[in-house]
Amino acid sequence: MPQIIETTCEQTCSLPEATEALAALDFDPRDWESTQVAAHWLRRLANNRGFLAERLIDRLAGRSNGEIGSGYGPQAVVLSPVRGNMFLRANIWPAETDLCMRNSGARSFVYGIPHDHNFSFLTCGYLGPGYRSDYFEYDYEDICGVPGETAQLRFVERSALHEGKLMLYRAHRDVHAQIPAQSLSVSLNVMHVDPAQCWFDQYGFDLDRGEVTGILNPNATEIFLRTAVASRMEEALEFAEWVGRTHPSDRLRLASFDARSGVVEDEDALWREGEMCGSRMVAAVAREQRAKLA
Repeated sequence: MPQIIETTCEQTCSLPEATEALAALDFDPRDWESTQVAAHWLRRLANNRGFLAERLIDRLAGRSNGEIGSGYGPQAVVLSPVRGNMFLRANIWPAETDLCMRNSGARSFVYGIPHDHNFSFLTCGYLGPGYRSDYFEYDYEDICGVPGETAQLRFVERSALHEGKLMLYRAHRDVHAQIPAQSLSVSLNVMHVDPAQCWFDQYGFDLDRGEVTGILNPNATEIFLRTAVASRMEEALEFAEWVGRTHPSDRLRLASFDARSGVVEDEDALWREGEMCGSRMVAAVAREQRAKLA
């Protein structure tokens, strides 16, 4: 499960102070000392009990001048621009009895969607009893990400992100299925940004079957590639062939084979090449496609 970080800091800071300090830190979630310093600043911000309400009222009254924005779904509030390799975010977690939940449903707020993350982030309970989670761990390197693949999830515990609780969610390791908070809650996050993270998949899971259900982070590059290949331009086909052979992202390599399968004369030969390309993801799908063709 996410690593719990103990800190007894009682100091407070403003949002600009936290943003500047974290930007200067060059937060690295793989380094424990860096993580502890970042956690210290997140705790100081969480100790400031009025900053978020002030920012939200300014936004609602039209006085924010674009200082905060929404993103990542209806409950996420981006509190700072990307600075270096991080940005700050607040997440609002409604209870089952709240009107927005009754109107939009639990899945609109990521409740009931077991998932991992393709990035690491620090989180701290800021307001309310916090969302609850069933926590699991798994080994990212052991799966290729094909829907229906066994994920070997290991259950750890069920717990809530209550006020003051501070944790590090580790990319490609921690999985959780979130359960609605018992009353309206808010968490604060320090989000780690890695330019390469868009090439690493975030998965959804079926807990009853212990399987991967699919990829949750769509990538516009896949759609661009498919559209270019559909034009049948020679340059596009040559580029797609190069992607299928050598690109570091298995998902984009698979998109290359899938896109070309609609325009080549010998589809079986193409998927046979996919079976031998060295990517477990592409090979698994290629075997399925060849079986369908047969």
